[in-house]
Formats: sequence, structure tokens, C-alpha cells
Amino acid sequence: MQFDKHGVLEMAQMNYDADRPKASNPIKVNDVSLRDGHQSLFATRGRTEDMIPVAEMLDEVGFNAIETWGGATFDTMHRFLGEDPWERLRVLKKHITKTPFSMLLRGQNVVGYRNYADDVVRAFVQRAIDNGMDIFRCFDALNDYRNFETAAQVIKDNGKHFQGTVCYTLNEKRLGGDVYNMDYYLGKVRELDAFGVDSICLKDMAGLMAPYDAYNLITEIKKISETPISLHTHFTSGMGDLTIFKAIEAGVDIVDTCMAPYAYRTSHAAVEPLVVSLYGTSRDTGFDLSHLSKIGKKMEEYIPKYRHLDNSPKYAIIDTDVIMHQTPGGMLSNLVNQLKAMDALEKLDDVFEQLPKVRKDLGDIPLVTPTSQIVGIQTVNNVLFDKEQGEYASITEQVKDLCFGLYGKTTKPINPEVQKKALAGYPRGEEPITVRPGSILEDEMPGVKDKFKDLAKDIDDEVLCALYPVTGKRFLKWKYGLEEMPEEVKPRTMEQVKHDAELVEKALGGKLTDKGSDDKPENMRELEVYVDGEKFVVEVADKNAKGGQRKKKEKKEDVVELSADGAMTAPIPGLITEVKKSVGDTVEAGETVLVLEAMKMMNNIAAPAAGTIEEIKVESGDSVSKGDVMFVIK
Repeated sequence: MQFDKHGVLEMAQMNYDADRPKASNPIKVNDVSLRDGHQSLFATRGRTEDMIPVAEMLDEVGFNAIETWGGATFDTMHRFLGEDPWERLRVLKKHITKTPFSMLLRGQNVVGYRNYADDVVRAFVQRAIDNGMDIFRCFDALNDYRNFETAAQVIKDNGKHFQGTVCYTLNEKRLGGDVYNMDYYLGKVRELDAFGVDSICLKDMAGLMAPYDAYNLITEIKKISETPISLHTHFTSGMGDLTIFKAIEAGVDIVDTCMAPYAYRTSHAAVEPLVVSLYGTSRDTGFDLSHLSKIGKKMEEYIPKYRHLDNSPKYAIIDTDVIMHQTPGGMLSNLVNQLKAMDALEKLDDVFEQLPKVRKDLGDIPLVTPTSQIVGIQTVNNVLFDKEQGEYASITEQVKDLCFGLYGKTTKPINPEVQKKALAGYPRGEEPITVRPGSILEDEMPGVKDKFKDLAKDIDDEVLCALYPVTGKRFLKWKYGLEEMPEEVKPRTMEQVKHDAELVEKALGGKLTDKGSDDKPENMRELEVYVDGEKFVVEVADKNAKGGQRKKKEKKEDVVELSADGAMTAPIPGLITEVKKSVGDTVEAGETVLVLEAMKMMNNIAAPAAGTIEEIKVESGDSVSKGDVMFVIK
């Protein structure tokens, strides 16, 4: 017997494959570890430096494609990791030379959370191609394929692969409800075929697709379409493996999986069990299990860097409740994080109770980025504010845009009362549009080029700022050394990870004692640490922390109000994206004074009373916690 350095039995693998018959119709497999895997499990915080060691190994597997980019990666990289998203694409392309790259493109939303002008879409897609992208999995959150037109034209003109997507969602526990049923999905497939796509993806972002529903749906699709079908399903509900197998039985052409260390829970089924299960059959992958094992072991070396980002308190690796609340994993984590930041986590059940109503009010739309955030954050607002201030008291800018038609056509009509309230005073008009949203949006790139001409060095920088003006500008200052990158953005080393683990172990063993002063530094930051499912709250010194010494939090209503000294505080935590007023301006009660981004949704923050702005304590790009003073109005 012969083992390699990882302990894999090489001779056994050789013998194992000796009599392996060649499959007549091998299933094609996409690996999504480098994008959706870490997006699902580690808040999209996977760093390029930890992908490079396995990149060439992944290239040798024989995957149909490797998903390397898109989704939330573009946002997260420049915002939280201090990495240039374009550079990741170029670096990985140097290491992965044989396997096509794929990315997730949000249609007219590109990799953001609103519909951008056509010139932004064209510039982004062209630069993605120029930097190495091969396959574009394009989806629209409303399954409104008019939002594909601009991106598809650029992809086709460059001879790249355009994969059209049907976002899979339900309004019942199984396929067959009055909205999302067989007729609906077959109709969408026909639309995509008429559009001229190269392949079709069934995108099941919440793991809602039951095995026999997958079998029946794909069987029916194969009767009406010869276009290759790809299945993308998450493991959230625990049905992922079963659903993939029934899809393969029905003749699906391609499936998405992750390497085992990045698989399961809200991520995807693992590739390794699939390889073994199909071994010797007509749909055998042909993959070398020994090689996959080596990749998995290499990946596991870097997993400790990201353990602190897994803050799920659940012990189970599946969430059967998703069948009932139908909340995708990313949306669920957003809801939890927002409520936690607002000291309102106990209202999570209220949010789940209200979600179906808000979803129905907004046109029974699918729950996928960005509509999942739109529905989710509006539901949180309703739960927190409506009891005191009336129904839909605080409507986000994205809900207003949705009601106007800027995201496209909703599955069902929007509740007319909600639509009327959302569009009252809406700057584009109070009558909704029915045309393709991109057709009414004016070009944005000329303005971006002018605004960022002293900072952006090339077209890639300009596109970044077009998509993310506030955080993009901040990143470019880091990139070009105009501002120092904050410590929390810099990568953690394995030595730091080991040191932190040793401190936690000592703390749990009662061996960590404070021999210094009893006086805490003025600026403290609170961290939650999870060890074997148990939560520990610790404080660390942070010179960038706001608010001086930490004070005991007091529960209060989440509304904007002025204190006795005229201080206007943040009602929710978030990022200041725009300050609309200046010192000395007079404001009326209800007049918007700034825009606050919370969980990627924009909230207009209005003055709670009339007066004169005496002091402004924030600027665009600042992060604020709930209760931080933003304005002083006298």
C-alpha cells in the first residue's frame, strides 16, 4: 500500500479506477466553491490568497466550469477585504488555464442592488470578458427577461456563453401552487429559448426544490426544449443531494456542487459523494476521487481563518424551517444581523410571520438578490415601526423603485394601496412605468468619469465607482495609498488565527487573567465569539470605535427623534451614503437630511422636527451604529 503526503491511499485509488467503465452520458459538474460556497458559509469573505493554493488543482479535475466571480464577491472584496475584484479574476486566470470561468450576473442589476443604466451594464460586461470571464449565468430577480437584453448583446458580440436563468421559488410547500407552478416554469423556459440563450439554469437559491418536483419539472422541460439544462440548488433544507439525484435521473445536463469543506448547510451538496454514487453508471463524472481528496485537505488548512464568520447558533446543518418561511440563506443572515444590530433579535419570529404578507403586497415576487433584501428589510421596518406609526411607516427607496417599475414586472400586481403610498412624492413620478426599466435610465458613465477623474486610474476603477460610489471611492483611496487601510480589512494570518484560538482555549479553561489596570480604554468594540455552539461576548480595544466607553444598552423605540440638546441620532445601524444638507440649512419636519444604507438597502432619514442644522457629525462613507449622533438641529 502507498499513501501520499495527505494520507490518501494512492494504490487503492488506482485499483479502484482500473475497471471503471466510460460513462455514455457523464453528468457535467460546475464547482462553485470559490464563489457561492464561501458566500453561503463565510459571508463571501474568502480571500484570493487562500484560493491560489487550490486553483491549479481544481483546474485538473475536469469540471464543466469553475465559478470564480460575481454574486456578492464584487461588493464584499472591495468593501470588506480591501481587494480589487478585477485583480482576483486576472490572478485566478493565470492559475486556471483549462477550465472555463463562470460568474453570476444579476442582469441589469449587474453585481449591485438596483438597475443600472445600459452604459454601465455594457462597460461592466465588456471588462469582465476582457479580464477573463467565459460563461455568464444571468438572472433577473423578477424573472423579467427584458432586463437581460443589454448584457446578452455584449456577451453574444464577444462570442461568450450566455446562460439564462429561471429563479425557482414557491408560494406553497411544493410545486403546484396558484403562482409558481409547472405552467409558470415551462413558460419561462419557452421565453428563454425564444431569447436565444446557450443554456438554461434552474436557480433554486433557498433549497426549496423537492426531489420529485425536480424530476417532474426537468422531464417536462426536456419535452419542449433541447437547450442544455443546469441545476443550481442549495442544501439549506437538507434536500440538495436527493434533488440532484432525481434531476440526474430526469436527464439534467449540468449540476452545481462544492468541494466538501465548502459544502452543505446553506451552501451546496458536496461533489465527492456524488462521484462515488455515480461511479460505474452511465452518468459517471469520471473524476478522480483521490485528487478531490487532496484538494479538500488543502482547503481545510485555510478554513480556520473564516470560522469567526460562521455565527449560526444552530447545531443542525440543515434548516427544515426554510420549507415554511422560504427565506434564502443570505437573506436570513441579513435579517438576523440587522435585528441583532438594533437590539431586536427577539422580533425574528414576528418578521417571519410578516414576510408572506409583505411579499404578497409587493407582487408575490421571487426571493433572490436583490428582491430578497427588498422584501426582508421592508418587513423588518414594518415590524419595528408600523405599530406606532401606521402600516408601511418607513418605506425603503428600493421598495419605491420596485413600485415604480424600475426593477421590472412583478409576478402579480402590487397592492395598489402600498404602491400609492410608496409613490407619493416619488421624484420620477407617481404613475408606474411598464417599459423595460433600462430604457428610461440616462447614461451614468460620463458623470462617473468626471466625478472620479482625480482618483480612478482606468476603466475598471470607473466601473467600480459606477456600481458603488461611496465604498468604491473609499477602496480606491486604500488601493492608491491615499488612506491607510483599516486593520479589520487586512487579511488575518494563520499565526493570528492560532493565537486567537489559544486565547479562547485559555479563557474557557479559566487560565486567562487580567494582570493590568482595571481601567478600560475609552474606545471599545464588542465581539461575539462562538465556540462549539456557545456564544461568548468579549470586548477589544479599537481606536476606530465610536462613542467612547461602552454604555449599557437601553431598549427604546426605533424612531428618529431629537434629544433635549437637539441631537438627531441614527435609528438603525448602517453606512452613510449621502448627506443632503449643510450646516446652516433650515429644514422642515419630515424633510430628508441624509441617506443611510442598511443591509444594502437605502433609507431616507428625515428630520424629526423643523429647525436649523447647527452641526453635522457624519459624512458620506461613515458607518454609524444605532444611537450615534448624526446631526444637531436647533
